[in-house]
Amino acid sequence: MARVVFDHVYKRFGDTEAVADLDIDIEDKEFLVFVGPSGCGKSTSLRMLAGLEEISEGRIIIGDRVVNNVPPKDRDIAMVFQSYALYPHMTVYDNIAFGLRLRKTPKQIIDERVKETSDSLGIGHLLDRRPRQLSGGQRQRVAVARAIVREPAVFLMDEPLSNLDAKLRVEARAFISKLHQRLGTTFIYVTHDQIEAMTMGTRIAVLNAGRLQQIDSPTNLYNYPANKFVAGFIGSPSMNFFDAMLKESGGRMTVDLGFTELEIPADRTDRYRDHVGSRVTFGLRPEDIHHPDFPPQGVIPQMVMADVDVIELMGNEKIVYLKNDDIVYLARMDPRSDVRVGLETGTLFNMANVHLFDEQTGETL
Repeated sequence: MARVVFDHVYKRFGDTEAVADLDIDIEDKEFLVFVGPSGCGKSTSLRMLAGLEEISEGRIIIGDRVVNNVPPKDRDIAMVFQSYALYPHMTVYDNIAFGLRLRKTPKQIIDERVKETSDSLGIGHLLDRRPRQLSGGQRQRVAVARAIVREPAVFLMDEPLSNLDAKLRVEARAFISKLHQRLGTTFIYVTHDQIEAMTMGTRIAVLNAGRLQQIDSPTNLYNYPANKFVAGFIGSPSMNFFDAMLKESGGRMTVDLGFTELEIPADRTDRYRDHVGSRVTFGLRPEDIHHPDFPPQGVIPQMVMADVDVIELMGNEKIVYLKNDDIVYLARMDPRSDVRVGLETGTLFNMANVHLFDEQTGETL
């Protein structure tokens, strides 16, 4: 069993609180991703789980054991680092077999495991080479193979794809996801890349400044962010935010952005009524701003005129930078949209997917 629990865990470096009250229950066979900006505490959390950092307060449980005082080698975990940490003077075979030899595993079993694992990862023909003779993708697979042969209860991965180019990163994401399905083992993965998090994790834990902001499925994080930070971090390009005032008059609830006033859909007015007359932050994702000629089905459209500032043609879509007064925001438009830099265009804001946040706390209303 490979259930992992962070039970109100803290990590302090002097007066600095790197991780504060981390409380997460990770189920057996789950693929959990820690995501957040640099310095948010995600790698520190992983290192505490691995036993590479001491815990200041709280408990970490692996299976049925509290492991606070258990040495790393006895925690039944395997870790893949950002740098891969391969021994340059050893062959691929020796790198993969190293951990098993430390455990005094019989040579025949080592041979069997190394061959089976390397073949399954497509590196069986590289066993006689040294790391300097391998590509970045091959080194990454060797590092994963070294972890797999130990047959640990938990796999820990600390930004293992950050040294790969864009094409290899896409391939490696799919490879690691398939590996998780095949092994049926608990995976805990750290990344600053929200695309990696969204495409790989069964659940995602979003961290900021050492504190857990939200933990949920990728779909729920995207559609129902707990606060402005999560809303802005999840999604690419990130959500547009506007300073606004929430109003109600004549049975209509509106949000005033300064350059335009938009009506809140009737099914949301009860949720926001206590905040009428307050300053709020209005959030709308770029994919919810459309060209009037190409509105998708199911939108609740409201027309907003805007100046076109910049256009990025991506092939399958246009990323359009729009401007009202000094406010710049992004739209993801159909590639057939007739927009031109320097000219005014009509846009449709999809009010079915609006988000409102408390201006002071950033919490979702």
